[in-house]
Amino acid sequence: MIIKRIEQWKKWVTALLLLLCLALCAALFKAYLDGKFDSVETLQSYISGFGLLAPVVLTAIQALQVVIPVLPGFLGCIVGAVMFGWMGGFWCNYIGISVGSILAFLIARKFGKEIVGRMFPGKRYEKWAEWAAKSKSYTTVLFLGMVLPLFPDDFFCYFTGITKMTARKFAAIIVLGKPWCILAYSIFFAAAAV
Repeated sequence: MIIKRIEQWKKWVTALLLLLCLALCAALFKAYLDGKFDSVETLQSYISGFGLLAPVVLTAIQALQVVIPVLPGFLGCIVGAVMFGWMGGFWCNYIGISVGSILAFLIARKFGKEIVGRMFPGKRYEKWAEWAAKSKSYTTVLFLGMVLPLFPDDFFCYFTGITKMTARKFAAIIVLGKPWCILAYSIFFAAAAV
């Protein structure tokens, strides 16, 4: 009886979270279509409109821009540093990007090669898949990619989800590798805004 209630509770919570995520995605997609993510100024204006919830909204946007790689994540790093200072911007961006990276990995793990194959054009996907399967340095390359700027890390989060790497190992790479580049961006953009 108790186990059955726990299972029902889990289903309701999962459905509620899914509904909340879909509503957030729809709201952010509408904002994107309305031009709210076109520049630092428009994104800053959009986020500041949420008042005390602005840091939460920026964090959610940064998570979503990894899951849906068409959103401009770099703008979020700038806006976070300008609006909340280097430390506040760093935490919003780091938490959001880390959560989004892990979600992208888990989505790929759940839905497999079909979703990842759509993100990587044919031969490119086959080339990367073959390299990742045979390479002993994939983990090192992935870690360095998370540390260094301008690495196509959103795509690699999805791609890594279809490799044999464990979710725990991937999460460790994200948590340990992601903060350095985000911290550098945050300090630089906060200083430039002064």
